[in-house]
Amino acid sequence: MRHRYNPNEHIHPYYYYPWYDIYRSYQPTTQRQNYPEVDPTQFKESAAAFQELLNDASELLGRLSESEEFAFDVMTAAQEDDLEEVKRLLESTGIHNEVEIDYNPDGITMMMQTDVEGLDCCHLEMDLRW
Repeated sequence: MRHRYNPNEHIHPYYYYPWYDIYRSYQPTTQRQNYPEVDPTQFKESAAAFQELLNDASELLGRLSESEEFAFDVMTAAQEDDLEEVKRLLESTGIHNEVEIDYNPDGITMMMQTDVEGLDCCHLEMDLRW
């Protein structure tokens, strides 16, 4: 019969091995952190606020993808470095949240954010190439 390896068999029960106590003292101990009681109110409000950002993004992207004239106007204003016109065009889609815009010759970045109860909570950034 073949002998099975037992990791503890080298420690004889009648002998004291000081190195074993040192080894055991360095084993990591995990303690569970005490958290406050769960209150999902703010989490739910953040999810609802982000849903509004997604609705705005959907409206904006729908307009850009469906109207070649609108996309052309946004690109032209950006190419002329007319940030106010780009912003006006994007906000004319009916979005409810303010959009920050950054563009370069490769594309446009649109950043939307919102807050819940005065606290910054939700960010949505869209990068589109042109």
